[in-house]
Amino acid sequence: MAAPFHVHVFVLTATILSHITSSSSSFPGHALSRGSSLSVENKEDFLVSPNGVFTAGFHEVGENAYNFAVWFTEEATPWNRTVIWMANRDAPINGKRSKLSIWDDGNLVLTDADEFVVWSTQTKSISSLLQLQLQTTGNLVLHEGEKGEPLWQSFDHPTDTLLPNQLLAKTMQLVSSRSSTNYSSGFYKLFFDIDSILRILYDGPETATVFWPNPSIFLLDRRFLYRDNRSASLDSDGQFNSSDGFSFISADFMMRRRRIMRIESDGNVRVYSLVEGKGRMRWEVQYQFLSNPCTIHGICGRNSLCTYSPNLGRQCACLHGYKMVNSEDWSNGCEPEFQPCTQHDCGFIELRHAEFYGYDFQLLINRTTNTCKKACLENNKCMGFQFGIRDDVGAHFCFLKSSLRNGYQMGINYLMYIKLPKTLVSNFNQQTESQSTSSCPSHAPVPIIRSYKKKHDLKPFRLMLVFVCTIAFIEFICLVFFCHNSRKGSTTTEQRYFQAATTFRRFTYIELKKASCNFSDEIGRGGASIVYKGKLADNRVAAIKMLTNTNHQGEAEFQAEMSTIGWVNHMNLIETWGYCAEGNHRLVVYEFMENGSLAENLDSRKLDWENRFEIAKGIAKGLAYLHEECLEWVLHCDVKPHNILLDSSYIPKVADFGLSKVLDRGGINQWNFSMIRGTRGYMAPEWVLNLPITSKVDVFSYGVVILEMITGRSPASMQLSNEDGKPKTTLINWVRDIRQEFEEDGLESWVDVIVDPSISDKYNKTTMENLVRIALECVEEDKGVRPSMSQILDMLLSL
Repeated sequence: MAAPFHVHVFVLTATILSHITSSSSSFPGHALSRGSSLSVENKEDFLVSPNGVFTAGFHEVGENAYNFAVWFTEEATPWNRTVIWMANRDAPINGKRSKLSIWDDGNLVLTDADEFVVWSTQTKSISSLLQLQLQTTGNLVLHEGEKGEPLWQSFDHPTDTLLPNQLLAKTMQLVSSRSSTNYSSGFYKLFFDIDSILRILYDGPETATVFWPNPSIFLLDRRFLYRDNRSASLDSDGQFNSSDGFSFISADFMMRRRRIMRIESDGNVRVYSLVEGKGRMRWEVQYQFLSNPCTIHGICGRNSLCTYSPNLGRQCACLHGYKMVNSEDWSNGCEPEFQPCTQHDCGFIELRHAEFYGYDFQLLINRTTNTCKKACLENNKCMGFQFGIRDDVGAHFCFLKSSLRNGYQMGINYLMYIKLPKTLVSNFNQQTESQSTSSCPSHAPVPIIRSYKKKHDLKPFRLMLVFVCTIAFIEFICLVFFCHNSRKGSTTTEQRYFQAATTFRRFTYIELKKASCNFSDEIGRGGASIVYKGKLADNRVAAIKMLTNTNHQGEAEFQAEMSTIGWVNHMNLIETWGYCAEGNHRLVVYEFMENGSLAENLDSRKLDWENRFEIAKGIAKGLAYLHEECLEWVLHCDVKPHNILLDSSYIPKVADFGLSKVLDRGGINQWNFSMIRGTRGYMAPEWVLNLPITSKVDVFSYGVVILEMITGRSPASMQLSNEDGKPKTTLINWVRDIRQEFEEDGLESWVDVIVDPSISDKYNKTTMENLVRIALECVEEDKGVRPSMSQILDMLLSL
């Protein structure tokens, strides 16, 4: 006799609930495979290295704030961990429903509260052997079998720590934490500069300077400049070697101990060893890069003085007449408690054995203190001056300072004179000032500011919900089946693609077909799209881009464009009004540009010199915003005249984000790509040579666009016929060769040869020469030599 229907339902439901319950058991802790995840809510979800030395899991960094990290297993309580790597140091996740998962496409992803992708490796794999493992070296590796090459590994993306035999290569950097309790990115970086020298950079909120090695004397340390190989590592014995010639050995060299090298929140780099003492293990310093911490730039902020003694350590004090900006953070320095004084109301206080490094704007040689004071009083920009004697010329000198930064007091034969109102000068006491110091407080952890939909964590209700849904599914399975067949022609996958684009108007295909008069007025065409002019129901004139490639790649480009332009907002970026994702139709609706593309205007020779120069600046502003200013950094990947649109006032707007790439601010400044992106003639050599892709590929493309605007010649064919019968060459080499040839012959009119004839004799020659120089810097083969877009913009605005 057959069992009643409700019995079958009960058995099926019990089976499902049993599966759900068993799948939520604790993670074994050896490897993470495809489709598996580690949960922040399960304290047993972690990976352990085969030797048991290292653990990877969720580390609490604040109230309801967690980072996925790797730490030493020894003494590994939540409050006492030696963390060596973090995935999301600048974007902590919530303590509910957050997971680290390997998706089915092979991407390792960290999600916050089941809603936000905070961090990912951007990898793809179809291998059944795909696993995430924590190796005995402390390296977290995602690989397709242990014998295969890693798809991704944490050693290639260090945070602030190097483990023994872990390479620090030219594309990597160590970035300090904000403080001992705040793991977010701090102000100090250890990296290889473009001259192949290993340096420490202070990159503060207001200024950036390199302070190690001392820029004026580092060659005396036998450093080697401009080497092809840029790498450094600390071995297991405690010896450090860098390709630029810098090396050292730790105080416990050759002793078998666990070691780390770390750039710390105070800007110093230290080597630690784990030693046993007083019945417990502790980390002890075995080497540090700087013996006097006061020589570290930015350590006390501006308008302050740093003092150091072995007994008291480093201490900071505001200069006389100044007070701390933030009593919890010395990096903000001090601010004046007085109003700026006039020449006759100002005087000077004298600080003995003090130096303020940098920010000199005038050097006066063979002067007395009175003449230096007079020069400083007469210049409103002067905040004080350094006074001493130059051994090379045997004469007194003074450096006038525009800013009082990097101040420290030690046994040096310098005097520092600070300009202040006379009322403050009269009550200054050198002895009192030297004792008015304050230790440096630590920083509180930064709480999560990301909002998310809060759900109640009530397991009984969850199980009940599963039970109800199961019954509903069985009862309505036939109805779902018939509905599925009747709607087979329209895909539902579009729903999950555009959750980030809900602020846009969602148009129907019929609406856009009517607005464009059945797509009759074509105004542009690309390799994967056609652009039509249309008039919307609200009488706005729009450009309607229809994707002609609706396969997987075309869908990915459409998705990339919608997810990128959904939150960028800048006057030099195209404004998008809506989209259509209906069946196989993929369309984007954006503002109509009356003057078309830059390519069309260059072909028609409509643009004069002034317009071209303003367009060059506008494009730079848009790209600088994408690279450095918006909430998440964007790489356009296809900068060319066809993707630069001009409005009625010839203001340029960067368009077509179908090939763009987004990077979380918490990540490194390097993107991973599965395919070459861009247009031939405008692509940087990194694409072809399979080198790491950074924002400098957009800089290269921008440089080619500028050369095309100047010369009126398109690089699309990649070859130009020379008039003198020489072999054909590229646009870039053609400009370089003409410039070099004329300069070697002592001729001054080389610009006239390359300039577009339509603007001949209608431009400023000096400005044009500087613009060509900037463009040629942008198209250098070595991306490290190319300036950033913000630097380019600064250079353009100064022309």
